[in-house]
Amino acid sequence: MTRTRISKSCFLLVAGCLAAGAQAALAQKGDAAAGFPSRPIRVIVPFTPGGQPDVFARLVGQKMSESLGQQVVVDNRPGAGGLVGSKIVVEANPDGYTLLSNSSSHTILPSVRKLPFDTARAFSGVSMTYSAAYLLVVPNSLNAKTAQDLIALAKARPGQLNLASAGRGSGTHFAGEMLKQAAGIEVEHVPYKGIPEATTDLIAGRVQLFMAPLASAMPLIREGRMRALGVTSPKRVSVLPDLPTIAESGLKGFRWDSWGAIYAPAKTPRAIVDKLNKAMVAALGLPDVQKTMRNLGAEPAPTTPAELDKFVVQDLATVAKLAKAAGIQPE
Repeated sequence: MTRTRISKSCFLLVAGCLAAGAQAALAQKGDAAAGFPSRPIRVIVPFTPGGQPDVFARLVGQKMSESLGQQVVVDNRPGAGGLVGSKIVVEANPDGYTLLSNSSSHTILPSVRKLPFDTARAFSGVSMTYSAAYLLVVPNSLNAKTAQDLIALAKARPGQLNLASAGRGSGTHFAGEMLKQAAGIEVEHVPYKGIPEATTDLIAGRVQLFMAPLASAMPLIREGRMRALGVTSPKRVSVLPDLPTIAESGLKGFRWDSWGAIYAPAKTPRAIVDKLNKAMVAALGLPDVQKTMRNLGAEPAPTTPAELDKFVVQDLATVAKLAKAAGIQPE
């Protein structure tokens, strides 16, 4: 009788401990973001300053700093088409304090480089930041006033015109490859370290065409330092209403979108990802942020983490098909 009572008492004690432990685990999970952030957040931009991922990370990061109560610091870590900076985030502690602000190169990189990680599984999407078009730009010295002029010139001088890009496998590279395929032209690809370097050589006339992100090209076009021949979006952009789309210029159906997003390392607690997403979406909804983005030719593009993760998987497949058609192999 005594042993039965003891056994029952032990059973109740163990059951109580297990229940308390489960409740504590649930509470800990629910409170994962309760004290977050308690120190500055670092956003890695895997490119040189001045590009879309950099400009918009700083713009949104400033607003996130205000709402989260901690500084959001942008850290440029260029190299290997974005791999250097991306790898830093993959290997970071998944606590929400190290994030990645990347362009569409995020889904291009696996098609051009053998990566030490699986892009679809190595990151947790926070939110898309922006979507924008590219501009087909040429130096003022080039005898081409329209996209048709440029295509005709390239066909008359096969292999003699140089196509700049912000690096092998960058969005600017794939935009250029799409143009080559659609127009049936032969131009020499010249990769640079980043967008500023490619733009500098284009203005100087050392390269003859560049598919430049609208945000970085707009100020130079307004200053008259280079000429835009077409826009890659399916519709004309409000900031350059007189500039025809490339599709209008004879390449029916031509479209190449530029976009950017912020990611956390995989296994970052969902509560922290959700808190970051909430701050990002709020920042992207602010009138001054929207106005700045649109003045630079981009549109705010907030998403849920799940929507971004799904989009990344789909875009990886789309880019892989384009790379195969272009004969681009991972190195």
